[in-house]
Amino acid sequence: MTTAPERAIEQRDALGEPSDPYPQGQVGRPVLRYGGGDRTSGAQRFVADLRFPGSLQVALVSVPVGCAEVLGVDTTAARAIPGVVDVLTAADLPSPMPRFGVSHTDRPVLADGRVNYHGEPVAAVVAETLDAAQAAARAVQVDYRELPGVYTLDDALAPGAHLVQEPALRPGHALAETNVLEDAHYAWGDLAAEEARTEVVVEETYTFPMVTHFPIEPGGTVAVPTDAGGIDVYSPVQHPYLLQRTIASVLGMPLNQVRVFAPDPGGGFGGKQNPKLEPLLAFLALRTRRTCRLVLSLEETFQSMRRAGCRIAARTGFTADGALTFHSVEADFLIGAYADVAPRVMGKGSYVAAGPYRIPGVRIDARAVMTNTTPSTAFRGFGSPQVSWALESQLDAGARRLGLDGLEIRRRNLVGKGEAFVRGESAAAADGEWHQSLEKAAELIGWGTPLPPGRGRGIAVGIKPGATSGLSQSLVRLLADGSAIVYAGTSDMGQGARTLWQQIVADELGAPLEQVSVVSGDTGTVPFDLQTSASRSTVFMGSAVLEACKDVRQRVLALYAESTGVAEEELGERPGVLVTPDGELPLPEAARVALGSLRGEFIGQGTRRLRGKSKHPLGGDAAFYEFNATAIEVEVDRETGELLLTRHVTVSDVGTELNPLQVVSQDEGAAIMGLGHSQMEQLLLDEHGRIRNLGALDYRIPTFKDVPLELVSAAVENHDGPGPYGSKGISEGALLCTAGALGAAVADAAGVVIRELPLTPERVWAAIQAAEAAQ
Repeated sequence: MTTAPERAIEQRDALGEPSDPYPQGQVGRPVLRYGGGDRTSGAQRFVADLRFPGSLQVALVSVPVGCAEVLGVDTTAARAIPGVVDVLTAADLPSPMPRFGVSHTDRPVLADGRVNYHGEPVAAVVAETLDAAQAAARAVQVDYRELPGVYTLDDALAPGAHLVQEPALRPGHALAETNVLEDAHYAWGDLAAEEARTEVVVEETYTFPMVTHFPIEPGGTVAVPTDAGGIDVYSPVQHPYLLQRTIASVLGMPLNQVRVFAPDPGGGFGGKQNPKLEPLLAFLALRTRRTCRLVLSLEETFQSMRRAGCRIAARTGFTADGALTFHSVEADFLIGAYADVAPRVMGKGSYVAAGPYRIPGVRIDARAVMTNTTPSTAFRGFGSPQVSWALESQLDAGARRLGLDGLEIRRRNLVGKGEAFVRGESAAAADGEWHQSLEKAAELIGWGTPLPPGRGRGIAVGIKPGATSGLSQSLVRLLADGSAIVYAGTSDMGQGARTLWQQIVADELGAPLEQVSVVSGDTGTVPFDLQTSASRSTVFMGSAVLEACKDVRQRVLALYAESTGVAEEELGERPGVLVTPDGELPLPEAARVALGSLRGEFIGQGTRRLRGKSKHPLGGDAAFYEFNATAIEVEVDRETGELLLTRHVTVSDVGTELNPLQVVSQDEGAAIMGLGHSQMEQLLLDEHGRIRNLGALDYRIPTFKDVPLELVSAAVENHDGPGPYGSKGISEGALLCTAGALGAAVADAAGVVIRELPLTPERVWAAIQAAEAAQ
């Protein structure tokens, strides 16, 4: 019987060169997920599964509109309900209201005089039971006056529009009297001169919907006051140290009084990166001096996180032979009521709005526009899917005008390795042989081969900058019996980071794979890690673990020399072994000899640091770029507008596959997630700013009935990445250009071009009907 890992090896052998840094080693093998057994069996304990005997239950109070002035909060009836311990309102918090945020310190712990989005907490009830808390929350009387909130880009940008944010929160800021929170501008070349030599100009506008992360695990937080006056916080947060810093700041505590426990999240995708309700729970716990627990419903989770919607007006020029001459972009990101990390999403996404192409003249103007909607945050792709949808559609439009196909137009414009695709002071160059991914995707989709009527193919490429600064620290302990423990602050939210640490340590220290354990998710135990985002885990923490292993080997060598009397200069070390004058010793055996009868252990420390650049628009050069080529074959039912994806190919430039099984899993997951915003996902609002399709029944995500008939994942390996053994981050690439490839395939199959996502059956059918009526 062929096992799943063996099948993965067979697949990677067929589609890409397998990695093998150390023959017979663990790195490069499809090792099964560390802790995967508990996830598949249901034994995994998420925050909501943790037991806190005697804890108080928390329920939130909100108003049924997206924008309102809070005139008063009457808690009398709520307090009278048996079991209610406290009801917290803005009046009970310090004045001025404590605020927090990633890019701007603008988010209040509770709504402070004004509700800025539907679902924003106005009060919080604390009770002995959840039933009592929820009953009391319904009994809280909120006197409010609905305000003329702005829920669309047009409303927010209109002259005299209601201001989502009080100008006082941005004193002296040039945009404080507008709903534009921040803007970004990138330009190079002479657009006028380039336009003068242009034969074909394509000018269109594209829209990308607001979508929610839809983690299977809803949001949740538990706050526990400590006897020493501090606070322990349990949260599925992706950035435990950021949460620690935030809690310490709003409470006015030193960092050592705040401890964050971060159990593995049940899905993150960027939505659980940053603090949301944790500061509120911390205040409640300190106020009541008891453990306080909050688990959101799925509907409440929808109201706490989403991806930024976007509208992009693009103007693109081509020569007669298909060379790009200029690209002009105006991108408005619909970010919501508070900043969170949205300005960074806008800036980083728009930085690559001209894509991985050779374009002499570019102008990119982007704005982060505030609206009275759920605050947007990081979401897999971090702004790149929005701009890729517009750019890739523009290329296909130009190709149709010039009589070229989608593959050829990209062949003629894609940059080569080392060639700049962003020019000027903040120049960026290709860090991979990206044309290989394009060609492999074309080959695997069968580009150019005949298709039956009603079918079409599309191909697209996408790019995303990796982390531009970072700090990851790790400790590795090699114990006297040859087993090892890794301490790393990276959150494992499904990307399988701990599995990679296992593999690295097993090879570098010669420890059996099953005898390498990993400790994470506790700021009181593990060393500092800046964050788990931007597909940085392998490159940053992986490098720190690798360095810690090298530190261990050096320590083993030094103590071995001291214990045996062999001069250090006569000894050497390499992964897994100590080299002695008498031959090689497995490192665990050498460690036992060096430790002697007293036993003990060796502790190694590793650090990976990338310093930013203050004058760079992104804060620094990207450590690497995620590059992906996606090709899709689709069948369109002209009578219903339904799409049947017959084949979906995704090819990522990975550097080196440390674990082929996990690369396949990440690419497949990202590809299907990309089909969500491309085909069906969108948050719909009513006239009061309320989300109309809250929850699993009314908000559609892809199921097994929606996935392509054939999903092919491949990789390009050139061992040219900055991570361990030449690896790069890969977890976001396969959704960057899904929409562009699907849109092109639909246009090829049905002869209609749609510029508004998602490509729902209704939208496709309406476009077909309009085209037929115009004939």
